[in-house]
Amino acid sequence: MNIEKELARHTPSRPTLLTIGVFDGVHRGHLRLLGHLAARAREKGCLAGVVTFKTHPEKVLGRRDTLPWICTLQERVRLLKAAGADVVAPVTFTRGVAKLTARDFVLLLKENLNMCGLVLGPDFALGRGRQGSPDYLQQLGDELGFRVEVVKPARLDGEVISSSAIRQLLAEGHIYKVNEMLGRYFRLEGRVAPGDRRGRMLGFPTANLKVQPEQAMPRDGIYATIAHPGNRVLPSVTNVGVRPTFDGLQRLIETFIFDFSEDIYRRKLTIELVARLRDEMKFKSAGELKEQMAKDGEQARAILIKIPSSKFQNPNNFK
Repeated sequence: MNIEKELARHTPSRPTLLTIGVFDGVHRGHLRLLGHLAARAREKGCLAGVVTFKTHPEKVLGRRDTLPWICTLQERVRLLKAAGADVVAPVTFTRGVAKLTARDFVLLLKENLNMCGLVLGPDFALGRGRQGSPDYLQQLGDELGFRVEVVKPARLDGEVISSSAIRQLLAEGHIYKVNEMLGRYFRLEGRVAPGDRRGRMLGFPTANLKVQPEQAMPRDGIYATIAHPGNRVLPSVTNVGVRPTFDGLQRLIETFIFDFSEDIYRRKLTIELVARLRDEMKFKSAGELKEQMAKDGEQARAILIKIPSSKFQNPNNFK
């Protein structure tokens, strides 16, 4: 099976203590589990390993028509390693994988990743028919020689931190709580695509960010943002929406980077959403829109100046 080949690409140098899941967003709940995993792996003299899915099981099994990603696979792998994972094995979830019994899946992990134990969340289930609950996996562990540990979920204001909760908050525009659950600013990344240059004509040249269609999107509106053109870190303001003043139909992500005039068309750009300023609005004229854009810029600067200046390349951008 393809999953066996994918796992075999990550054969470790010594035994691994593993966790398994999608880990979309690598939020604070994931970080709690990963922190426990890394600490226990060090105690045991094992590597800390993560098996993550390139394709979402909920979508493959037809339980969801669409399920947008909070972050790209590349970003997910980077965040998992930054959280302490020594080995990250992305595998493709297919209907064939879904038919594997929990025992068969565990045997693949032992054979290809030299698994010495599992660290899981309390609602985890593995294998055909969700047979592999933590209790069932511990029974397998008693037979096959590994231990299972369960880590309690992290909560924020009494609510369990989860990827589904973050997607819902994002769609509703609650970016502050999204960032609280993530433990960092929510990111959008892609290439800068040529636009119609309306922003330039209004005195606010913007970068039109083209993201992947599977990307989870925030509610339409204006956001105070941090832009990353190349290795730089600069304050900015971003519009997500259809530009109703110009009767737009296509949803765009347009970022105005303060005091920045370089041509970055077709280059990679990442933006971090810090705060939501307002809803997208239709104005009577381009002049009224221009006035509001200036106010948005001032409000964004006032918010971003409170972020430690060491995060930015040039703190004078806020003056």
